[in-house]
Amino acid sequence: MQTQEHTTQLADAPNPDYALQARGVTKRFPGVLANDHIDLDLRRGGILALLGENGAGKSTLMNILYGLYKPDEGHVYVKGKEVHFSGPNDAIAAGIGMVHQHFMLVPPLTVTENVMLGGETVTAGVMLDRRAAAERVRKLSAEYGLQVDPDAKIEDLPVGSQQRVEILKAFYRNADILILDEPTAVLTPQEAQDLFTIMRRLTESGKSIVFISHKLKEVLAIADSISVLRHGRMAGTADPRTATEADLASLMVGRSVLLQVDKRPAKPGKPVLEIENLQVKDNRGQFAVDGLNLTVREGEVFGVAGVEGNGQTELVEALTSLRKVSHGKISFDGRDITNANTRSLIDMGVAHVPEDRHKHGLVLTYSIADNMSITTHDEPPFASGPLRNFAFIGDFARKLVKRFDVRTPGIQALARNLSGGNQQKAILARELSRQIRLFIATQPTRGLDVGSIEFIHKQIIAQRDEGVGVLLVSAELDEVLALSDTIGVIYKGKLVATLPRAEATREKLGLLMTGGSVA
Repeated sequence: MQTQEHTTQLADAPNPDYALQARGVTKRFPGVLANDHIDLDLRRGGILALLGENGAGKSTLMNILYGLYKPDEGHVYVKGKEVHFSGPNDAIAAGIGMVHQHFMLVPPLTVTENVMLGGETVTAGVMLDRRAAAERVRKLSAEYGLQVDPDAKIEDLPVGSQQRVEILKAFYRNADILILDEPTAVLTPQEAQDLFTIMRRLTESGKSIVFISHKLKEVLAIADSISVLRHGRMAGTADPRTATEADLASLMVGRSVLLQVDKRPAKPGKPVLEIENLQVKDNRGQFAVDGLNLTVREGEVFGVAGVEGNGQTELVEALTSLRKVSHGKISFDGRDITNANTRSLIDMGVAHVPEDRHKHGLVLTYSIADNMSITTHDEPPFASGPLRNFAFIGDFARKLVKRFDVRTPGIQALARNLSGGNQQKAILARELSRQIRLFIATQPTRGLDVGSIEFIHKQIIAQRDEGVGVLLVSAELDEVLALSDTIGVIYKGKLVATLPRAEATREKLGLLMTGGSVA
């Protein structure tokens, strides 16, 4: 696609008809030009979608607009007036709110307590007025259709409701410009549709939204305008009325991207993973997995479909020895591995991409090189006795960084300094760098751009074709349908149906996922 085909003319800055504008914004970090003279326009009452590969500079740009970073060059305008932020409080005062991909909530506190945190409502100058704050939260919730109980505790709310609390936090501080960073990454399809309804209601009331996403279907469905970053520069803009998913993918990556998974028919062999009558308790002592049976064979992708919160997390944690099994049996290549330790699973050839990459996938304070070798750090050639072979570890990490296109200033960069998508690619690189028999992939492409998704999907199918058994757990129904050879539907901790891929449709799976039945 030629960029000009969908390019629109940027407004001359400053312009009061635009809620937010950036002109020539540039930001440098040691060894990295993160933003290179970027121009951006957000029209009042509009939804601007911002696309780009992992490491393209989206988060850096948004952090500048929210006051977390100061630009090295360039100008930012809010409603036609230039602003200079020294921190997020200045951005909030200017009417900008941001909902981060990883929510900034305190789980034991109530909705009201989280919303008022840092902007407390007080009476007599010293006493917290929770009643007044709760009433304001209730009114804002009703006004914008956010439907959140002010007295509920965050830890008791589903992910979609927690996101609404983050939006309420912004409006509680009088934001009329909202930055949503990957807002649908952890939502079910139903929750995502609810969010889009809310977004439209917000723009109809005069709010303006920057929507950062990797999901091209969603972008085309909800955006009024689209801007695409590539390698820290503005690659172009697109009109969602005429652009296609292929157009946007090409603009993001700079080449044609295969949006459909190319795979041959599977050739399943003997069982690799067998689960019999499994029962696993959640953190409250209730059975999250309750009598589940499942078999994954070598040379097949078994996809687990289901609304999040139906036992998927506890199932995977039990399979990877992160949670104790209460009852039932887990077998790997015919061996009983129920409640086996994690080290022995790694040695047997089990690879795992966890749902929470920060909690279970990486040591954020370690370097990329150390994270790449963390599962084999004490084995030759990574170590000789008590001594680590740093030269080999460095060469190993550099090869994986190149192969998996992990965008990092260097292998000694700390994992916490990478974007979420690049953190995910680093985990995948490590797990697929050794000989494995079973690959447990939980949300393997969450937060990844289309080019990275294409690459990871190819890797998963390549593992399948080499005889590896793949257990895929994904909230993305399109991903489950694209990769799976067999699909199991989980509901309230049980596998309520198992279907060959040829018999599975979105409608059938959607019905089963919500407790319905099919003829």
